[in-house]
This record gives sequence, C-alpha cells and structure tokens, in this order.
Amino acid sequence: MKAVQAYRFALDLTPGQERDVFAHAGAARVAHNWALARVKAVMDQRVAERSYGVSDEQLTPSPSWSLAGLRKAWNVAKPDVAPWWGEVSKEAFNTGLDALARGLKNWSDSRKGTRAGRPVGFPRFKSRRRTTPSVRFTTGAIRVEPDRTHVVLPRLGRLKLHESARKLARRLDNGTARIMSATVRRDAGRWHVSFTVEIERAKRIPARPNTVVGVDVGITHLAVLSTGELVPNPRHLVNAQQRMRSLGRSLSRKTGPDRRTGRRPSKRWERAAARLGRAHTRVANLRRDGLHKLTTQLATTYGTIMVEDLNVTGMLRNRRLARHIADAGFAEIRRQLAYKTGWNGGRLLLADRWYPSSKTCSGCGAVRTKLALHERKYTCEACGLVIDRDRNAALNLAALAAEYDTAGSGPVAARGADQKTRTCGQMAVKREPGTTPVGQTGTVLPQGRTIDRVLTKAH
Repeated sequence: MKAVQAYRFALDLTPGQERDVFAHAGAARVAHNWALARVKAVMDQRVAERSYGVSDEQLTPSPSWSLAGLRKAWNVAKPDVAPWWGEVSKEAFNTGLDALARGLKNWSDSRKGTRAGRPVGFPRFKSRRRTTPSVRFTTGAIRVEPDRTHVVLPRLGRLKLHESARKLARRLDNGTARIMSATVRRDAGRWHVSFTVEIERAKRIPARPNTVVGVDVGITHLAVLSTGELVPNPRHLVNAQQRMRSLGRSLSRKTGPDRRTGRRPSKRWERAAARLGRAHTRVANLRRDGLHKLTTQLATTYGTIMVEDLNVTGMLRNRRLARHIADAGFAEIRRQLAYKTGWNGGRLLLADRWYPSSKTCSGCGAVRTKLALHERKYTCEACGLVIDRDRNAALNLAALAAEYDTAGSGPVAARGADQKTRTCGQMAVKREPGTTPVGQTGTVLPQGRTIDRVLTKAH
C-alpha cells in the first residue's frame, strides 16, 4: 500500500548557510508579490474599464492564474525585477508562484461555491518581517547522506541535521521510499527540513482486529474509552500559562515595531519575542507528541474506532472553554486517526454530531431530553443506572458501531439526524473519507472527499 508521509528534521546551519536559506525564502517572497501585484493591477484595470462602459470583448485580457502561466510571465520579467535571479535556485521562485496559484484557485473556488469550508479571502502580499521564511525544492539533488546526519539540497549544498535521519534512510536504502520534495522552514528561531515521501507500507492488522472501541474526547479527560480506560488531559497550555504571561509582560516593556511610524524593534524586543515564541513552540511540541502517542496506540490496537463528528469551530465560540478545547486538540485527534487507521488496517467511523451519545442510557437505551454540562454523572430515570457521563457516551458509541456490523451493508433509514433530541429517534453514523462503509470488507480505499452517511435505528 502506497502512502504519502512527511519526515521532519531539525537543522544546524552555519551563519553562511542561514544567509543562503534566507536569500531563497526572500526570492520566493519577491516572486509571489510581483505576480500578485500583476494580477491585482489587471483586475483593477478591468473593473475601471467596465465602469467606463467598455464591453467584455474589449477588456484587458486576464493573465493566467495557473502555475505554468505565472512562471512563464516571471521568466520574461525576472531580468528586470530580480537581476540577481541567478544567485538562487529556480525552485525558490517556483515556491512563491506555486503558493500564489494555489491561493488564487482557492479564492476563486470559494467564490463559486465549489470549495467546502470557510470562505477564502483574496491572497495578500507577503511581508519581509512577518512572513515565515520557507522554500520548497521539488527537483535537483535531494538526498540523505550515507552518514544519516547530513542532507543535500539544490544550491544550498550539504546541511547538517540536528538529529539522525536513520528512519528515512533505511526506507530509501531498501527502495520502499521516494523523496518527492523537501521544504526548509524556520519555526520559532529554528530551521527544519521536511521531506514529503511516497512510501510503500506493508499491510498491517491491529492487535485486536475484531474489537470495537468508542472514544469520547473531553476536557476533564482527554479521551474516555468504552473499555473503561481514562486518558488524562495533560493541559500543556494551562501549565505553561504563568510563564507565558511573564514573558508577555516582559515583551510589552520593550520597544517594539510600529507600522504607523516605521519604527523598528529593538534588539531586546527581538530577544524577548524569541523567548515567547520558544515557549509557545514547546507547548505545541508537547501537545503534538501526546496526541501522536494516543492515536497510534488506538490505531494499532483496535480494529474499529468510533468517534463523534464534533463541531469544533462552533465549540471554540464558547469563551469560557475555548482555550481548553484548543489545548486538547479535538480536531487533531480525529485527523490523525483518519490516516493511522488506514495505515494499520483498521477503520474509523464517525457518529453524526447530533447523535445524543451523552444523553442516551448505555444500559436501557432511554434518552434524556436535557443534560447540563456540569452534570458529570449520568442518572437514568428509567432503569436507575448511575455512570460517568463520558464513559456512558463512549459505551453508546461502541454499541452504535457494533449495531452497524450486525445490520449489514446499506442504510436502514434514508434521512439524517437533526438537532432535536428524541426519546425514540434515529442514530446516524458517517464514514471517514478513505474507509469502506460498515458491513463491507473493511479494507482501506484511497483518500477521498466524500463522506457516506449510514443510518440505523436507536432501539
């Protein structure tokens, strides 16, 4: 099974190498801004011509927004726009033009309604100080050295890694991996190189392929499994909040930049901003490490994993819980489970976001109309069951997945769940993109955009 995977390593650059990488990132920014200015100028010209009553046939021709069209125009203009173009790799300019082509396409598709998700705005110019330096290489000499502590990139030469690249080097030596591109990026004062690799993954089977587990994510516990296991919430952001506040106050006392007057930041402000950035990066790294360990354990252990399709964007509107929800990473858990279950031969099922997992009794199936958020214990008025609400929700999710296996393929009902909680209603399950519907073979299909909806009776 072929899959696209990224390998990311920290770099230890010399001052000269760092200047070269900055030059490549600056070249990408220059090409992006030049092409964007050209596109905007033509768009404004066409708007002005229409206001004068010019017919559509006589309007100024629109330039091509594709990468090939932007690259062709740049090659014609680069001797005048960037006379130093020969000092950097052509991939640097391609990086900026490719980012603009993607941004214009996303904006156009969003306006036409053919792109799902939030509305996408028109691309903006990249600032020299606020833009994250980044350059992507897709052609040329891209390889890992035999010592596994150095990599070679076009025009940048031999760069030292801060850590060993043995995991990637083993796959390259065995012929089970092919490097597609390499991206050099600066995050929180440290340079990283990320390799996009097409790898051949061996077919795997979870340790318990016939086991169904329901996973209920939350704030009190990061995840509660239907097996009874409780995964504690490490609360990395909350634990680092005191230090971040101290660093933020220290930063506010320094002389920072002012765009209105053109004032540049002082050296002390830059050092204080770097300390605050490193603190945020450490929290992000700790969170990422914990979520990867949790999702890997679930994907390699259980054959079927059922989670809820949470509206995380809407949940973040709660000003009292937004920080804790963002710190937990609900959406990241689902995203990682989506591809890790495919890698390990399992499947991920999504319960509809309106399915009342917390309000349904896991013992008798009765559904409560109301359940306040502060009620941490679920008490069933029908059978008298008293259970932790998160454990109750996890048990209901596992039972819902098991009910699909017994129901077979095909929907039982033909309508989706709605917002109204009913005592005897419908339960809806969505299939995560890239997995087969419940009741079929369970093998992994290529990732897609479509989510199938399958419905089943609640009782």
